[in-house]
Amino acid sequence: MAVELTATEALGLWHDVSLEQVRRDGPDLTLRQMAILLHIYLVPPPHSVRDLAATLGVTKPVITRALDSMGGMGLVDRQRDERDRRNVVIKRTLAGALFLEKLGDRIIAAARR
Repeated sequence: MAVELTATEALGLWHDVSLEQVRRDGPDLTLRQMAILLHIYLVPPPHSVRDLAATLGVTKPVITRALDSMGGMGLVDRQRDERDRRNVVIKRTLAGALFLEKLGDRIIAAARR
């Protein structure tokens, strides 16, 4: 099902959802953190710090700082790659999946209003 929105309508939808996100209790993610989290959950794994940095066009320390914050919120987890101990693999968590599911529900509800 294709949805057609004007630029103003699309921005209004983003505005409505953003306002709901910051008004509620729970994680308050930056745009960079949200992009990383969505990538981890929407693109099939595995995900590494190196790959995320390349995908987003930022340095590995930028990804590490974002993952530190999101890990503290329970949205992602990190583990050493058993095949190559130099790599860190980013793992999904139940809390992260629920966070994004609720966000998706908020987007749907805002679009219907």
